[in-house]
Formats: sequence, structure tokens, C-alpha cells
Amino acid sequence: MKQLLALSLGILTAIGGFVDIGDFVASSQAGARFGMSLAWVLVVGVVGICAYAEMAGRVTAISERAVFDLVRERLGPRVALLNLAATFLVTVITLGAEMGGVALAVELATSVHYLLWVPVVGFALWVVLWRLKFQHLERIFSLAGLALVVFVVALTHLNPDWSGMWRQASRPTPADGEDWPTYGYFAVALFASALTPYEVFFFSSGAVEDKWGRDQISTMRANVLIGFPVGGLLSLGIMATAATLFHPLRIELDSVGQAILPVAIGLGKLGLVAAILGLFAATFGAAMETGLSAAYTVAQYFGWQWGKLVAPRQAARFHTLLLVSVLTGVLLLLTTVDPVRLTEFMLVFSAVILPLTYLPILVVANDHEYLGERVNGPVANTVGTVFLLVIVVAAVAAVPLMIATGMGG
Repeated sequence: MKQLLALSLGILTAIGGFVDIGDFVASSQAGARFGMSLAWVLVVGVVGICAYAEMAGRVTAISERAVFDLVRERLGPRVALLNLAATFLVTVITLGAEMGGVALAVELATSVHYLLWVPVVGFALWVVLWRLKFQHLERIFSLAGLALVVFVVALTHLNPDWSGMWRQASRPTPADGEDWPTYGYFAVALFASALTPYEVFFFSSGAVEDKWGRDQISTMRANVLIGFPVGGLLSLGIMATAATLFHPLRIELDSVGQAILPVAIGLGKLGLVAAILGLFAATFGAAMETGLSAAYTVAQYFGWQWGKLVAPRQAARFHTLLLVSVLTGVLLLLTTVDPVRLTEFMLVFSAVILPLTYLPILVVANDHEYLGERVNGPVANTVGTVFLLVIVVAAVAAVPLMIATGMGG
């Protein structure tokens, strides 16, 4: 159990990044419309986030400073300010969408409209971020989020056509009746969901909160190489259940209730309870990640005192920013904007700003001044450069594909 708890940061980061409310529905939609032909995107996304999270974690463990702090110092305040502005905007709006996801999960459990839960969720989130220690946040929500494994279990009870699913996965082409632009749009959205900017900033800042140093590099790598693949596996399970139940019937999904239906059919009421619990924990964990990440990056840019290890009075600006971010998310949701569509919309713009996030990490990970002999080796640089090129392609294609397909419609 102690070893499992040591992996909680990676699991929380991965579940919050891979299985937030937008990706939950996006994976289901992709499975329903394209079967398993987009599974390769999730696999590629896992490899990419593992490569860059390892760089970010190594930078933090060696320097004992958060990545964004070093980005500002290494690239200068102007470049870092551009990164900060883009990342903060996307992160705060995503925070609102994640809180909407929590409210939707509670709606499924209570049948009370999600908008009535939004202020309650916002207050609960602020209290948790204010009062609970960082290690408690990691452990509670990372372990509870693992309840989403129920999708993988449910898949085995749906009598899937395993050979047919493998054929779909090994032939990455649009399904009958779908076109390449729509296929490309979903591919970009899924890829962006795997590498959302707040993931690496949260992981790096969380490493500082956990006081990782040179002696914890093996723990950091275990978090990366176990935690993020677990998140990817859960997303694949969600996609596969939708591909099994809905794809043969050509049913398109647009709600959380539809997305968890395969679990209810495969495992009954107990499975449904587990799915709702997992969805609640994953989206609440994602809301915590995005809220903390927004405050982390701003505080690190301006050199403010920050973190959960610091008493609120000593980090007053950090905690004030947390509160303002949560309130902004609540107000955004109270406009009645659909949280699922909002997150899908922001995934596109997350793709647009991905180069601003990952290029600086690659630069810092090659800086001998910070890392000495622990700079990237040839393999890490090759993988990082290849993925950076893929990221640039996704960034360039994101908005044109969104416009051309009407957001996949």
C-alpha cells in the first residue's frame, strides 16, 4: 500500500488529464462514431505525455524548482508571459467545465439538475483546496478515480467482437459514413486531451509540494510510467465500451448519461454506482488540478509564495487566486453553457497553445546550468522533438478542423 500511495501524484495527474469531463464524452463519442480506429491517438498521447512529464519531473527533482519558474528564468519574462496568458485562460475555463462535470455526476446520482449543484460544488472545491493537505488530495482522489476501471470490467461483460475491434484499431481510417476532416477533428481533440498544459505544470508543482529531490527520481519515473498509462487505459476502456454498444447501431453520444450506459448494461446497478463514483472523483480531481495549476503558474511567474505546504497567510495571493479562479468557473457555468461542449471547445484551443507549453520544457530539460549531467540524452531528445513536431501539426490543424466540421458535428 505504501508503494501505491507513492504513485498517487502520477495517478491523480493522469486521471485528471485523461478522464476529465470533456475527454470522458470525447472518448465515448469517438468509440461510438469510429469504433476503435482512433485508439492509436490515445496510445500516442500516452507516450508523449510520459516523455514530457518525465522531463518536467526530472527538472524539478534536480533543481527543486517548478518548471514554470525555470521557464520564466530561462526564456525571459516576455516569452513566459505569453505562455502564462494562454495557459491561464484555457486552464480557468477548463476549471469551470470540470466543476460542471462534477455537478453532472451528482445529477446522475440525485436526479437534481446540475445547475443547482454548481454553487455547492464550487464551495466544496474551495474548502477542499483550502483545508486538505496536498498528500491527502493526491491519495483520496487518485484512488477513488480508479473506480473508472469498471469500464474495463464492463467491457468483458458486453461480449465484444475482439477481432473486429482489433481490425478497427489496426486500420486508422474513418468509419463508413464519416469523412477525413471529422476523423481528424476527433484525433486532434483526443491528442490535446492527453497533453493538456495544466498536466505538466501540476505534476511539476506537485513534485515540489511532495519535496521530491535527486533521491526521488526513481519514484518520479514510476509515477510517470505507471500513472499516465493507467489514465490512458481507462480512456481506452471508455472508448471500447462505446465502440461495442453504440458503434454497430450508429448512435451518436452527446451526454454523460449516455456515456455510462454501457456499464449499467454490462454490470447492472453496482457497476453504475462505481461508474458515477469514478466520474465524480476523476472530474473533482481534474477540477483540483486545474484550479491549483492556474494559481501555481501565476504565482511562479510573479515570484509569489505559493503551495499547500505554506500557511494561507504566508501565501495569501496564491490562495486568493485559487478562490477567484473557482468563482470564475462557477459564474461561467451559471451562464448555462453546456460543460461538455465547453470542454470540447477548450480542447481545441488547448491544442493551439500546446507548442507554447512543451517547447520551453524541452529547452529547460537540455540546460546544463539547471540539470548538469542529468540533461536529456539522445533518446529523450529524439522522442521529445518528434512529439513537438506532432504537437505543432495538431496546433495548426485544430481551428480549421473545428470550423470545417462544426466541432465534429
